[in-house]
Amino acid sequence: MTSPSTWFQRYLLPGFVFQAAVIAGGYATGRELVEFFLPAGPWGGLLGMAVSTLVWSAVLMVSFELARVARAWDYRAFFKLLLGRGWFAFEIGYFLLMLVIMAVMGAAAGEIAFSLFGLPRLLGSLAMIAATSAMLFFGTAAIEKFLVASVGYLYLVYFVFVAWCVLAFGDRIGAGFASEPVGEGWFEAGVAYAGYNVATIPAVLFCVRHFGRRREALAAGALAGPLGMLPGVAFYVAMMGYHREIADEALPSAFLLAKLQAPWFEWAFQLAVMLTLVDTGVALLHAINERVANAWEERRRPMPRSLRPALAVGVMLVAVYAATAVGLVDLIAKGYGTLTWYFLVIYVLPLMTWGLWLLWRGPRIAAQLR
Repeated sequence: MTSPSTWFQRYLLPGFVFQAAVIAGGYATGRELVEFFLPAGPWGGLLGMAVSTLVWSAVLMVSFELARVARAWDYRAFFKLLLGRGWFAFEIGYFLLMLVIMAVMGAAAGEIAFSLFGLPRLLGSLAMIAATSAMLFFGTAAIEKFLVASVGYLYLVYFVFVAWCVLAFGDRIGAGFASEPVGEGWFEAGVAYAGYNVATIPAVLFCVRHFGRRREALAAGALAGPLGMLPGVAFYVAMMGYHREIADEALPSAFLLAKLQAPWFEWAFQLAVMLTLVDTGVALLHAINERVANAWEERRRPMPRSLRPALAVGVMLVAVYAATAVGLVDLIAKGYGTLTWYFLVIYVLPLMTWGLWLLWRGPRIAAQLR
């Protein structure tokens, strides 16, 4: 008999897992924030991030409640409910998005290994693959604990980082916000940024097991949006002290750390970034493993434990090749934008129409479609 879920597992854990799934796609290094939000200026970027947060919370709330009612705890079951026979359309897009995210992660890990140790970038990418694969040997409970611990460390390091930047060059940050009006395109940027990141929400569905009633699913979804964006907002504010200089930097985090002139903190920060890379890889690949495991269960056979890291290694090796062939900046600029509208059409639109209709008609209808 399993023990009852804690308050933390019901209300905060889904938000931390969601943040772990989205952060290493780019905003752990700051590059993603520069690409999407900086063109609208300091204030426009913050407005765009607010739009993304609201979209995330709305989609998370409906997704969590629909998954809870239908007991759809992996993305295959969830999209069979939402898209019927067209469920595989999400799987195709999810796999492509995961390749892009893993490629970004591999490039970021390689840059960190090179900047800290002078090692070949490929070794940093391979180290990230090894760490992620090792975590996937363990079950859901161990993965949840790892994600919570590493995200907690990330929050600590990020807010120390921001506080330090404010103390070191707060006058420049204030001048950056005061020097430019709200730019154009912030709403579109917020929707676009939210659009491809919502595709990571199904990676959080294993947390839905902890919900016992509608109020818990809706509250967890509403909280998950701000929890996913809060470190990004803090980082964005810190970047505004050098927002013109930082626009062309592949690793804005490294640029700002150099301005602080504190090698020991650079190590602490880069460790946090490396952990976020592993976090995101674990969250996204665990979703694939859960989908494959359920397919094995349908055949009444257990999924071999060794298959979990084997799948992870295969996906990440393909992604690392893409990272070395294309490069970090181009991956973020081109890869994400291409997939944004795809997920808005095949996920957000059906969810906020057919999904809401299912919930409105009552839980029995959703249960019948499982």
